[in-house]
Amino acid sequence: MLEIKDLHAYYGKSHILHGVHLHVGRGEIVSLLGRNGVGRSTTIKAVMGQVDAEGSVLFKREEMLGLKAYQIAHRGLGYVPENRDIFPTLTVEQNLLLGMKGAKPNKAARWNIEDMYRLFPRLQERAKVEAGMISGGEQQMLTLCRTLMGDPDLIMIDEPTEGLAPKIVELVAELFNEIKNRGVSILLVEQKLAIALNISQRLYVMGHGHIVFEGTPQELRENSTIRKEWLEV
Repeated sequence: MLEIKDLHAYYGKSHILHGVHLHVGRGEIVSLLGRNGVGRSTTIKAVMGQVDAEGSVLFKREEMLGLKAYQIAHRGLGYVPENRDIFPTLTVEQNLLLGMKGAKPNKAARWNIEDMYRLFPRLQERAKVEAGMISGGEQQMLTLCRTLMGDPDLIMIDEPTEGLAPKIVELVAELFNEIKNRGVSILLVEQKLAIALNISQRLYVMGHGHIVFEGTPQELRENSTIRKEWLEV
């Protein structure tokens, strides 16, 4: 569904990504692991057209490089950035409704607002509260749910569990499995190895702007060399 080939990305004169290759299949959860600063967030920003990039990014066999971010989103690619991208003066419910991009022709939406409230009852309790007044963890849930309301076929999520309480982290893991069960693919940039190992079908490890490992959770558990060199702090 998503196929990245020989991806190079730049911030000004800095060459950040050096020929990244990765793919995500339909209904698959794939995690991109690595230490801070190795290029994981840059990879998904390049896919979304937010940084200068060269190479190939195919989504449903269509080239995305060169398109604007809004054009990419309308093709069914969802992106949840790390910085909790909400409209602070609108209510929780208004934020969710803004996520809807309008019905796709010949296709019923996978998600509605009741789904979001069932998955995260806390958002329903806060439905009429301004989004800027809810906690950081709740804002993270809201950003994720608002992206789902746009009914993406693949969703890329940057550090979703950063700074969240363990209880909320469990909810997020449950949500990811529900997303997968509805046929939506997930590319997850994650720092916490335990979460990635539990929910992913495959994992990539990144180091210094390129992929240093690709495999299953079991293969990564058994590869202490990769974990020591590229993941452990």
